[in-house]
Amino acid sequence: MGFTRLNEAAIVSQRIKTMSPLFSIKPEAVAIVDAADKQAILEQLSRIFAASYELEAGEVLEYLEERERLGSTGFGRGVAIPHARIPGIARPVAALLKLRHPAEFAAADGLPVDLVFGLLSPENSGATHLHALAAISRLMRDDRVHEALSDAPNQEALYGLLTNATDRDAA
Repeated sequence: MGFTRLNEAAIVSQRIKTMSPLFSIKPEAVAIVDAADKQAILEQLSRIFAASYELEAGEVLEYLEERERLGSTGFGRGVAIPHARIPGIARPVAALLKLRHPAEFAAADGLPVDLVFGLLSPENSGATHLHALAAISRLMRDDRVHEALSDAPNQEALYGLLTNATDRDAA
């Protein structure tokens, strides 16, 4: 019985893991999905954010779409980083989608994306939001991390890679 309780405590601790001093991500906010285009990606991302962080999917989608109208968050190298500032959250939270097949996202380099790292920050977060975006950008520019995430076979591997990469960067 002691082992089970200890194991449950470790699981709960992992579920609220801070991936970085700048943002948090839950294991259920990491998924491998099918999405044919940018709109489908944003809709999937909104549903993941809603389910993982007790948000309203339609509202999240509106804020992500509003940000996309300012310019594509297609980062390049097969990565998109859709992000928005929204009311109702206390600190930045993230989600990661790995697409089964690359999809068009109007990325800066014109290439389709297969990794989508979403970020939601509090409405008035200002510099905190920018610092979290910069941390995600650095993470996604790391060739080893990018390749490992692209090659990850399942959600658990993706989450584990993120945990290791952000723990290493925080050290």
